[in-house]
Amino acid sequence: MPDVRTESGRAGLEAMVNDPGGAVIGLDFDGTLSPIVTDPSAAWIHPAAPSALIRLAEVVRRIAVVTGRPPGTALALGDTPEGPDLVEVPGLVILGQYGIERWEGGEITSPPPPAGLTKIRAELPALLSGLEGVTIEDKGRALAVHTRSCPDPDAALEALRAPLVELAAVNGLVVEPGRKVLELRGPGVDKGKALKELLAAERARSVMFVGDDLGDLAAFEAVASVDIPGVRVCSGSAEVTALAEQADVVVDGPDGVVAFLEDLLKSIASREQ
Repeated sequence: MPDVRTESGRAGLEAMVNDPGGAVIGLDFDGTLSPIVTDPSAAWIHPAAPSALIRLAEVVRRIAVVTGRPPGTALALGDTPEGPDLVEVPGLVILGQYGIERWEGGEITSPPPPAGLTKIRAELPALLSGLEGVTIEDKGRALAVHTRSCPDPDAALEALRAPLVELAAVNGLVVEPGRKVLELRGPGVDKGKALKELLAAERARSVMFVGDDLGDLAAFEAVASVDIPGVRVCSGSAEVTALAEQADVVVDGPDGVVAFLEDLLKSIASREQ
């Protein structure tokens, strides 16, 4: 197992190993289960991740993917050329669009999209015109503006921040920053709230959340605030350091996440023998 930096993280990991049947494991998708790539539609899941999650799902209480992606997109990107796919994880729950959409057992439930989204969808192209490399990802109930393909992604992100915040506010939405992306979405929803609701529904006795981006900070805060042992795992990157500063464990990207899950499985199996 990688180094666990905090006492609370060690207690959380020990609780999961000793009582896996009470554990809920939540994971982000992009940058955690899949690599960060220039084209978001090509962010395929790590080929070994579904297999590890399938085996974990057989011993823990629940596996949940908590993502800004729509559930259907996460499932589509969860296909692997060889071996099992994400959809095959037993009892999997996908809390998409920061928790506003829920996929379980082949069915998606969600409220209607935010009212202001239609107006923003019409106005956004004109606001972005002339900015080389900026792309819009339409998530159905949110719009993500990506600058990763720009000549200077960070400068483009900063130039767009204020006008996008203003556009979102006028239309009753908020802006969620991420790795070379600003997402316009409805207020009042975040990964922390989604994770807390899941933990309560599952009556979890321990929790782990694995993430890589600013949107995962709320989930880390949820792990720290609930009254059960927990461990926060950061899929590390040079682009986002705020998450690593709060993490109990830092691993090296999706490869490190899969290796960590495999180590967890080995520890559980060794304990049960």
